[in-house]
This record gives sequence, structure tokens and C-alpha cells, in this order.
Amino acid sequence: MRISARNKFKGIIKKITKGAVNAEVTIELPDRLKVVSIITNASVKDLGLAVGKEAYAVIKATNVMIAVD
Repeated sequence: MRISARNKFKGIIKKITKGAVNAEVTIELPDRLKVVSIITNASVKDLGLAVGKEAYAVIKATNVMIAVD
């Protein structure tokens, strides 16, 4: 895979929760952190996503917010 995004993280799909149109996909990274993405059910099918398979979380954002208490 070649992609211009700098923030790509390889992990294992731990959970896929399908709704009427979209699905919530949870990927666990090697350090046990989890990344959650909302994508269409069609994308889940087209990508062949399933629990236990490897996948990449690719993050391309123009804004990243930081917060403190």
C-alpha cells in the first residue's frame, strides 16, 4: 500500500457494529490502543472487513484538537 497520509496504523479489527447504513469499526493497535471509525456498510463489504483481520487506520485531518482539564 502506498498512500500520502503520514498517520497510518496497522492493527487487528476487534469489533464491527453495523447499523442501517453505517458501521462502527474498532481496530486495536499493537500498544492496545483502539481506533474507531464510522464507515458505510458498503465499504465494510467492499474491503472484506471482518473481526480478526488486519487493517490500517489511516488518519488524514486538517485539524487535530488538544484538550486538558
